[in-house]
Amino acid sequence: MAKILKIYPENPQENLVNEVIKTLKNGGLIIYPSDTIYALGCNIFDIKAMEKLAQLKKMKLEKSKFSIICNDLSHLSDFTRPIDTSVFRFLKSHLPGPFTFILEANKSLPLAYKGHKTIGIRVPDHPIPQLIVEKLGHPIASTSIKDDDEILEYSTDPELIAEKYDHLVDIVIDSGYGDNVASTIVDLTSGEPEIIRQGKGIIL
Repeated sequence: MAKILKIYPENPQENLVNEVIKTLKNGGLIIYPSDTIYALGCNIFDIKAMEKLAQLKKMKLEKSKFSIICNDLSHLSDFTRPIDTSVFRFLKSHLPGPFTFILEANKSLPLAYKGHKTIGIRVPDHPIPQLIVEKLGHPIASTSIKDDDEILEYSTDPELIAEKYDHLVDIVIDSGYGDNVASTIVDLTSGEPEIIRQGKGIIL
């Protein structure tokens, strides 16, 4: 059964955040809040956890395109090829925020991402995922939670999410109602922003 942890953005309890970190280090899956929708996450360096995440999404790991959640832009060089100053400025002006930016990947990607030519980078404007990444010491893999309902695309109620994923994940972080609009996906591989999916984030 999934453990439900009520962690509030205004004052995240350190002991509960530490429990999330321990779970991630032990290969567990978590559901966490963001500045857009609730999402599934795991340790990017734990291949078994990544396989579980792919299985949960009913896809093969090598075919998956899980985003990487960072708490700032300092991890960019770990996963991406060198980027132009203009692209970096563009990223800096939009992050943290409700965007997923597609960038060219380098050859130092974690094992689960080997062979990927591009990678999606997220820096959510939400204290909880930022704190998780900071305390873990490295980014986490992430994918959105889809709803089976024909009308609703994304679940917003953490209690209903916990009910649905009860036996599939280890921890559900309840941080109140989430949004029902996903991040805007922007391809930056050509150097110019190309919107792949319009979501919550607005490119001016």
